[in-house]
Amino acid sequence: MSAPVLTQERPPVTPEPAQIDLFGAELDAIRQRVLDDLGERDANYIHQVIKAQRGLEIGGRALLFLGIVPPFWLAGTAMLGLSKILDNMEIGHNVMHGQYDWMGEKALYGQDFEWDSACPSDQWRHSHNYMHHTYTNIVGMDRDIGYGILRMSETQKWEPYFFGNPVYAFLLMVLFQYGVAVHELETERIRAGEIGFRDKKEMLTETWRKVRRQTLKDYVAYPLLAGPFAPLVFAGNMTANLMRNVWAYTIIFCGHFPDGTQEFSIEETENESRGAWYYRQILGSANLTGGKWFHIFSGNLSFQVEHHLFPDLPAHRYAEIAPEVQEICRRYGIPYNSGPLYKQFGTVVRKIFKLALPWT
Repeated sequence: MSAPVLTQERPPVTPEPAQIDLFGAELDAIRQRVLDDLGERDANYIHQVIKAQRGLEIGGRALLFLGIVPPFWLAGTAMLGLSKILDNMEIGHNVMHGQYDWMGEKALYGQDFEWDSACPSDQWRHSHNYMHHTYTNIVGMDRDIGYGILRMSETQKWEPYFFGNPVYAFLLMVLFQYGVAVHELETERIRAGEIGFRDKKEMLTETWRKVRRQTLKDYVAYPLLAGPFAPLVFAGNMTANLMRNVWAYTIIFCGHFPDGTQEFSIEETENESRGAWYYRQILGSANLTGGKWFHIFSGNLSFQVEHHLFPDLPAHRYAEIAPEVQEICRRYGIPYNSGPLYKQFGTVVRKIFKLALPWT
């Protein structure tokens, strides 16, 4: 099969079928080499990250109990926020992809892992691991294109509802864990009258259980433990969740929607070969440049291209293979989208405002 034709801006060179097969074989070889090399350093890495996350959470919550002293409140809130970011990005997201299943540790088995988020893990594994990573950027299949709330592609039919695109985007950013939690609700189909809330009763029940548990933990149990300082703990927990929501939203949107990322139609991707699937993953993703700690706290989703190529490889390996992937793309004439956070996010914001208008 030839490489799919893009629905928007086309790359300078579209590889021929034989080239796509060779391209796919080279990427398969990278994946297999990393799989063959997995071992102690990968296990040590995830254990160290978990240890750091737990230390930040315990230290942060302890300082919040002393939050009557402003520096303690600020430090505690920051530490708790960072622990939530690590739990979601570098631990939860990556473990649920099965990146550490090979270790045989029950606590790191992707199908059983539950994270500190309003979204039930089972729902995330279906909407993200399966739907998004299988049908990446296929309009009508990948519900991450707009999350059922936003217009993020010109191929999405405009309707007056989308005048609110910037407002919906802001609300999704500050309430991101809840936006992800209702991802499976398929709000766009409810708006269209195709389904009703009754059709989603089981999903809503499961989501409510998780939201209730998270709410009781952060906004009832821990504040009550603080006694007279309950309002300070409540405010610290809320701020930490906001930190995590804004950061996760920013990283994820910069990996999927900046200038240069492409969308595809269902017809264009029928009978897709392995190489063509790789090709689509690269054209539908974008990387972020930065240092070591930036990559760790982004869950290494700053290497979104490599993550979409190899979602089951330990994410801390992406930095090592990224130069090789970029070189392969150069040789085959395939665009490799990468840039600093401020630049990528700037184009995302511009797209959100632009697509709110009916003439785009």
